[in-house]
Amino acid sequence: MIGRSEITSVAGAAGPDVVLRPGRPEDCRRIAELFRISSDGVADYIWSTLQADYPGASLVEIGERRYARESTAFSYRNCLVAEQDRAVIAMLHAFVIAASDGPRADADVDPVLRPYAELEAPGSLYISGIAVAPQWRGQGLGTRLLVAARERARRLGCRSLSLICFAQNAGARRLYQREGFTVVDRRDIVPHPMIHATGEALLMTAPV
Repeated sequence: MIGRSEITSVAGAAGPDVVLRPGRPEDCRRIAELFRISSDGVADYIWSTLQADYPGASLVEIGERRYARESTAFSYRNCLVAEQDRAVIAMLHAFVIAASDGPRADADVDPVLRPYAELEAPGSLYISGIAVAPQWRGQGLGTRLLVAARERARRLGCRSLSLICFAQNAGARRLYQREGFTVVDRRDIVPHPMIHATGEALLMTAPV
């Protein structure tokens, strides 16, 4: 969980009044919107499989309700957001992957999601989503969020950060490589109309 006291100014990034702070319940809608940006359709696919549990809800409403939960990894409580003038303009969601003998995907994992389930780095702080609103890109917010993730990983005793990046997303790969991430595993993406990426999904890790 992100510590409630983790509130910092972001000097030189998107203006002097941008603040990083822990996610709050009222942020869940915006978190879901940003998570959709970061996932290239994977979040939409996941939420679409849950529509029977949320009759009449749109995909982003399903995401909002999922992030409103308290006692699960996919919660606003594991989000750090960047805020300017009371508007959330970026977010990072991360949680610790439990140590184990190695990554495993259960036999009943959805075939479309199996590649991502298999790409795990046990013991790492896993960044499941990082997104900056389009009009705020190129101003250092992605880097600042990764710095904050590193600081959190150290406090939690994790030796590394991990994330999954689509190979075709050259811009994201460059950012992660500048921040010390390297590719340690990869899987072919299972094609689906809702998932925009093709090719490979890359597991990248970086020391903290």
